[in-house]
Amino acid sequence: MSTNPILDCPLDQVPEGPEFIEAAMRWHFSPETGSPYWLERAKTLGFDPREDVRTFEDLRRFPNVANELRGVRVEDLIPRGYGPDADVIGVYESGGTTGPPKRVVLLRDWMERLMHHTEKDLQVKGYPESGHWLALVPTGPHIFGELVRWQAARRGGVPFTVDMDPRWVKRCIAEGRADEAERYAEHLVDQCAHILETQDVRVLVTTPPLLTRLARRNALIDLINAKIDVIGWGGAHMDPDTHYLLRTEVFPDVKLYGTYGSTMILGGLGERIVPPEQDIVIFDAFSPYITFSVIDQESGAPVRYGDRGQVVMHHVSKSFLLPNNLERDLATRVAAPPGQLGDSVADVGPLPTFENEQVIEGVY
Repeated sequence: MSTNPILDCPLDQVPEGPEFIEAAMRWHFSPETGSPYWLERAKTLGFDPREDVRTFEDLRRFPNVANELRGVRVEDLIPRGYGPDADVIGVYESGGTTGPPKRVVLLRDWMERLMHHTEKDLQVKGYPESGHWLALVPTGPHIFGELVRWQAARRGGVPFTVDMDPRWVKRCIAEGRADEAERYAEHLVDQCAHILETQDVRVLVTTPPLLTRLARRNALIDLINAKIDVIGWGGAHMDPDTHYLLRTEVFPDVKLYGTYGSTMILGGLGERIVPPEQDIVIFDAFSPYITFSVIDQESGAPVRYGDRGQVVMHHVSKSFLLPNNLERDLATRVAAPPGQLGDSVADVGPLPTFENEQVIEGVY
C-alpha cells in the first residue's frame, strides 16, 4: 500500500487544512493512487483538482455526486494506492429515504482514525470505562450499528444489538400502513426491554423516535434511570423541547448526548459540551476530514451566523472522497472552534422534502 506523510499522519495529529487538501487531491486524482470512479469522473469536472483545489472553499467546485453512488461498483470506490489487498471492514448504505440506497466502502485505516477521535470525546464526556452497551439502532447495511460496536469494544464493553430495518418502517408509513409501523416499533422496544432487564448495560444508544417510545413505559424509565450512565442518540432528529424534557424530567439521572453524521461522511460526531443552562445541541466538525457548511437553499451562499440553512457535508480522507454533498438537513450556522475548517451546526432538523421526495424518518 502506498503511504503519504500527510494523509497517513499519526492518529493524534491534525494536518493543516490547505496542506491536507492539496495532498488529498494529489492522492485521489493521480492515476497511480486514485480510485477508478474519481479518475473517470475527473474527465467531466472541467477543472484539475490537483491544480485548482487547494483550500476548503475550493471543495465547493465539485458537483454533488452522492446520487451516483447508488450504482457505482464498490471496487471502483477504493483508491488504487491501497493495492489489491485493501483492508475493507464493510460496505454500508444510506437509509434509502429518497430512493435506492447509496453505497460507500469503509476501510480500516479510516475507522481507526475516526475511533481515535471518538474515544477522546467519550472520555471527556464520562462514558463508563467498563460495562456493556445496548445499540437499538440500524445494523446490517447501516454504518450506525458498526460504529457503536467499535465504540463499545474500545471502552471494554460487550455490544448488545437489536435487529432493526428502518426501511420497512419508512415503507409502511409511505404506504399508509401506520398501524404496521407502530407494531414494528413496539416490537423493537420489547426486545430492548428484555436486554435491559437481564443484562448489565450501562450505555444505551438509540434514535430519538425509539427513545421517546421507551419513555412511554414507566417501568423502562425507572430501569434506565437506575442502570444506564449515558444515553447516546442519533440517526434521526430531536427537537429542542423533546431534548429538554428527556434531559431534565424523564431521564434526570442519565447523561444525554447526541451524535450527528451520515453514511456518506463515513461517521458521526458527538455534540459539543456546553453549560446545561444553554440547552442547545451543537455539533463540531472532525476537521479537516469531515466538515460542514450551512448555505442558503436558493443562492447556495453561506448564511449568516445564527441563521438557518441547508447543511453541506464534505468527507476528505485517504480512503474516501465525497465533497460538496448536499444533505437533507436544516441547521443553524454556528461559529467553529479555532482551527476547524468550515462551520459548526446546531438545532439540526429535517427538510420536509428532498430531491422531490417527502422525507420520512420513521424510527431512523
